[in-house]
Amino acid sequence: MHYRTLGRTGIKVSPYCLGAMMFGAIGNPDHDDSVRIIHKALDAGINFIDTADAYSRGESEEIVGKALKGGRRDSVVLATKARLPMGDDPNQQGTSRRWLTRALDDSLRRLGTDHVDLFQIHRPAPDTDVEETLSVLTDLMRAGKVRAIGASSFPASDIVEAQWVAERRGLARFRTEQPTYSILNRGIEREILPVCERYGMGALVWSPLAGGLLTGRYRKGQEATTHRAGFGFKHLSDERRLDAVEQLIPLAEEAGMPLTHLATAFAIAHPGVTSAIIGPRTMAHLDDLLAGAGTTLSDDILDRIDAIVAPGTDVGTLDTAYVPPAVDPAAPRLRRRPASERAA
Repeated sequence: MHYRTLGRTGIKVSPYCLGAMMFGAIGNPDHDDSVRIIHKALDAGINFIDTADAYSRGESEEIVGKALKGGRRDSVVLATKARLPMGDDPNQQGTSRRWLTRALDDSLRRLGTDHVDLFQIHRPAPDTDVEETLSVLTDLMRAGKVRAIGASSFPASDIVEAQWVAERRGLARFRTEQPTYSILNRGIEREILPVCERYGMGALVWSPLAGGLLTGRYRKGQEATTHRAGFGFKHLSDERRLDAVEQLIPLAEEAGMPLTHLATAFAIAHPGVTSAIIGPRTMAHLDDLLAGAGTTLSDDILDRIDAIVAPGTDVGTLDTAYVPPAVDPAAPRLRRRPASERAA
């Protein structure tokens, strides 16, 4: 395993990060099996684990904590996230000082550790001043509970604003960004990755398999019976995305590799990407991904991928991707004036 530096933190991490979202009720509810998967990943040289409090409402963190008992914790770069709802109370979410302080303590308890190496804001929180968020994160670092801080799914403008606020207020700054990135979703190549490189931030990309589409188990005109299909994700039946998959499958075959290996190798080939988060649910999934860990793509293969999905473009969107409130069709239409004013 050839390790990479996480931004400019000096922390060395594997190019594949073990994502723990599938450990717990929403994926693999068998704790012992999940622990075995984690141990095998660590034994294979992966030293980076990413989880979140929202994954199965804390169960994922508990499983990771079990796996790291017995002396494994010190050799692992451990990352978790907070921001998403963790209860019915409206204050059990967000990026306020009130919540983040409690959320981290809860995560540390579930993980069975006194600190995390990377504490990330899971999604932007437009209702909270970024100075408020960076202030509490700075205090958590000074308390020794956090080694570095990062963000996830932040628009480029929010990343830049956070960097400026940190500099002007003398606060800790985000050292990482965690955006979605795959052959089908290359939009971050336009601004997110260049901005991360400019500010020396590490990029941990999630869903390199495009939410399951780049496993080869979703084909045009065929009904999928996979675990993910049961969640009703619209991106799994998006005709545009399926059309691209139908072009990528023969390309992978011609290159002599499974589509999963083509997809993950593509994700870590970009110079702005530090690590790609793989999220196996079963041991078979992990075995397949580990088998492709040494895969590199030739310039010819990369050029042919570009011909299918142009650099900097997205083919549809993931259902789980962040949508800013201003353009979210499910959000209140804040940009509209009240009806009384429009009538005037």
